[in-house]
Amino acid sequence: MRPLHLALAVLVAAVWGVNFVVIDVGLDHFPPLLFSALRFLAAAVPAVFLVGRPQVGWRWIVAVGLVLGVGKFGLLFTGMHLGMPAGLSSLVLQVQAVFTALFAVAALGERLGRTHLLGMGLALAGIAVAAVDEGTSGTLLGFALVVAAAALWGVSNVITRKAAPPDALRFMVWVSTVPVLPLLLLSLLFEGPEADAAALRSLDWSGAGAILFVAWVSTVLGFGAWGFLLRTYDASAVAPFTLLVPVFGMSSAALLLGEGVSPLRWGAAVLLVSGVGVTALAGRRRAARASTPLPAPPAARNRPPAGTSASRTPSTASRPSPTR
Repeated sequence: MRPLHLALAVLVAAVWGVNFVVIDVGLDHFPPLLFSALRFLAAAVPAVFLVGRPQVGWRWIVAVGLVLGVGKFGLLFTGMHLGMPAGLSSLVLQVQAVFTALFAVAALGERLGRTHLLGMGLALAGIAVAAVDEGTSGTLLGFALVVAAAALWGVSNVITRKAAPPDALRFMVWVSTVPVLPLLLLSLLFEGPEADAAALRSLDWSGAGAILFVAWVSTVLGFGAWGFLLRTYDASAVAPFTLLVPVFGMSSAALLLGEGVSPLRWGAAVLLVSGVGVTALAGRRRAARASTPLPAPPAARNRPPAGTSASRTPSTASRPSPTR
């Protein structure tokens, strides 16, 4: 990768890691479901009027919008609202790579090799260690909701693979239109109109800034830059930078929110990031093997093209042009 694009990939990972700290700030101003609805509203408007019509079927947009927008982010924001630390959330959410691999086996017929299983085992061991750490100092319910959010992220990844959108940014903008009304209705039902109205009446620069960062910087600009990198380079060169997200998430949470990182949490981080890395590497190797054309059999290699003779003199069109 060119140095400028290398810096861009690291910057996107940093933005997505710091995003968890910004979510924590936003949850101090809004109920979680309302905050999630406002985030998608800001991400969709006015961008939806600028990116053009979606390039995939509406069923894929609705499916990903409900699973990713309502399910994954609704559970993530609620889990963090219940006390799940921002840094640990950024780490635990990466187990989505394991869920993606498992759901791809069931829905897409993909197979898991030994390297896949090794990586998944390491990642799940990391989740177990993180659960022990969180169980001694925090809320297991919030932890469970973030793990469930990672599982729904895996489901949305499989749906997105089936949809195969040619433009990730345009797809994400249209997906952002779907969760707004369902999340608003769920917020009114479970969080109450009084709490929502009080949060909107007390909106200040800090709360508005959290919404705009999560919506525009993390979602619109982040996915736009990531989509550009994926169009410029092979996925195998770009995807490993996502392993930096929990590094930036945990470090920024420690620096900006004062979150402590216990030895157990460091151990969980090493296991989970290693497991996700091994799982992703195994998937890319298998994809590379599948895309490599098989060599032609010897008879086909030695056979002259159709309509030609082995003894025919090459035409002038096939000869190199003389140098002028």
